[in-house]
Amino acid sequence: MAATLCILVPILAGLALYALPKKSDRIAKIIGIVLSGLIVLYVAISAHDADVSVRWLSRPFVATFHVGFSGISYWIALLLAVTTFTSLIALTAARARDFVAQMLILEGAMMGVFLAKDVLLFALFWDLMLVPVFLLMVGWGVASRRADAMNLGARGTHQTAAWRYLIYNMVGGLSLLLATAAFGVAYGTTDVIGVAGLTPLGEVWAPWILAGFAFAFLIKTPVWPLHTWMPETYAELPPEVVAVVSAVQSKAGLYGFIAIGLPLFANEMHRFAPVMFVLGLVALVYGALIALVQTDAKKIVAYSSLSHLGLILIGIFSFNTLALRGALVYIIAHGLFSAALFLTLGYIERREETREINRLGGLAADNPRLAGGLMLAALAALGLPGLAGFAGELLIMSGLFAAGYWWAALIALVPIVLAAAYMLRLFQMTMNGPHNADLPKRRDLSWGEGLALAPLIIGLVLLGINPGPVASAATNALHAAVALVPAVKDASR
Repeated sequence: MAATLCILVPILAGLALYALPKKSDRIAKIIGIVLSGLIVLYVAISAHDADVSVRWLSRPFVATFHVGFSGISYWIALLLAVTTFTSLIALTAARARDFVAQMLILEGAMMGVFLAKDVLLFALFWDLMLVPVFLLMVGWGVASRRADAMNLGARGTHQTAAWRYLIYNMVGGLSLLLATAAFGVAYGTTDVIGVAGLTPLGEVWAPWILAGFAFAFLIKTPVWPLHTWMPETYAELPPEVVAVVSAVQSKAGLYGFIAIGLPLFANEMHRFAPVMFVLGLVALVYGALIALVQTDAKKIVAYSSLSHLGLILIGIFSFNTLALRGALVYIIAHGLFSAALFLTLGYIERREETREINRLGGLAADNPRLAGGLMLAALAALGLPGLAGFAGELLIMSGLFAAGYWWAALIALVPIVLAAAYMLRLFQMTMNGPHNADLPKRRDLSWGEGLALAPLIIGLVLLGINPGPVASAATNALHAAVALVPAVKDASR
């Protein structure tokens, strides 16, 4: 029952907010903060709650409204709840009623993706979560805010980015739906996520169906060369939205490979592994090199995400339980530090009216709390020991070596080292150096802004000190999935 409420309550509450008067922005924000905070608490205590399953389709295959928590989905759902809560605390956008409504709908749709136990339900929520992101970018994108301030109307690069995001991801969603329909016809049911002891599909169907799933998953992650929608999307989205999208929505494809690919397409996943290794390593190196030369602060973080997600992808396709546990830890870690980075950079952009690091400098002198938040998030992103990023990287790298992929681990070391360079460059050029006299007067973090960052920073520290609960919660599910794959080098034995 808990999973059902986590999905339906935010969606219904978001729709209900439109019944409020248009000028009820303060009330809408309070409702959003309180409701999202309650969802954090509800998810936190619902790890072992029973599934809900209702059949709603019998022909041409069986499909159900089947939702529930697993060892993997629980932690991602908790990450989603926390980032939504912190983003609504940080909200300063105009027309807050509509903004909060769309954020709650987005939270419910993404909950549906990670808590669905039926592949068709998973695919339907996959498409639904695109709509609020598109509307939020069109209505509150960076270019839109600047145009409104200058009375130019809402036209600009945010619309181009919004349509690129929608078209790319709708193509991926169509691929996912077609693959789901083929799977249902071939298997007789789509109610299979998390079910043990399933018989793999035959050689004729399985490779093509997995290819359809993989295409959608790679777009959503995103992975080079299907990443071109991502930099402008992350740059144009409001910081409260990109914090959630980068932290959680980008993990939907990786989750799909773990929850659907490994258990249902074990042999085909093994065959696809060389291609995925190449794509992941290219994304890993390419993202780091581009981040190193960017001057737009948000794009530095966007391209760094491309690099980090490439590392998670090769961890998954190593078929090593240690690397897979590390992938899950890094999924959560990346969600926390990317959300923290985008929120802090959003604070900077609103104060200074620029995100060009060449125009910034010296912010730390007047903004010690803002500098502290950015520093901790950047240190987690570059893999400082004791913070969550290091724990995930260490587990993945150890798993790669244990599985015999030492060459991939050596290649991955290069962008991991580069992460220190571009994150320290981001911090130094933003927070240190001479003041730019042309910029507006600076002010430090307010209590509300600090409160929004606090859960993310605390999570980074706690997960860095003790990643065990996240890694061990998925042990059984990951071990069962890996056991299906032939020729696996399992470091846990």
